[in-house]
Amino acid sequence: MTTEKMAMQRDLVGRGIIQWQTARPDIDSSGKEVIGRLIHLDTLVLRRVEQVLQPFQLSYFEYAVLATLRVATEPHGLSPNALIDRLLCSSGGLSNVVKRLEGRGLLNRSADPEDGRGVLVQLTGEGKALADRAMPIHAQTERALVAGLSKEEQATLAGLLAKMLGASAKYIS
Repeated sequence: MTTEKMAMQRDLVGRGIIQWQTARPDIDSSGKEVIGRLIHLDTLVLRRVEQVLQPFQLSYFEYAVLATLRVATEPHGLSPNALIDRLLCSSGGLSNVVKRLEGRGLLNRSADPEDGRGVLVQLTGEGKALADRAMPIHAQTERALVAGLSKEEQATLAGLLAKMLGASAKYIS
């Protein structure tokens, strides 16, 4: 057995790829080496992030809304559309999260001073304080999740993932 096949057998996705290659050698399943691992990593990473956010009683998406508002440079908050653009989510999903966070007193909605028809979402003092407590722990968790890679490997992977995101955008509708 080659060193490459032995390495692939060490992870779930690699074992699945070997099964595909054995059962359906006529199908080029090489994309699974990246996509399968990205999907598996998504599950594992999200599970860990949700665990560290649990003491704050936040889901990852709720945290993402708070953190996005916390780092926004707009002085009066962000419109729901601006939040959607920054979070890459649906309007319905965002609306539900905003309602939950507003109900907890972590953010509020107010009229946009520059557009009377528009609404702005902004953190309350309590929301800002919660974001400020959660953000360092979230960042520490992200660093721990990539700690198995050298700084150079992290930079290379980040660049490759950014390139892949750019190239994949045309397939996402």
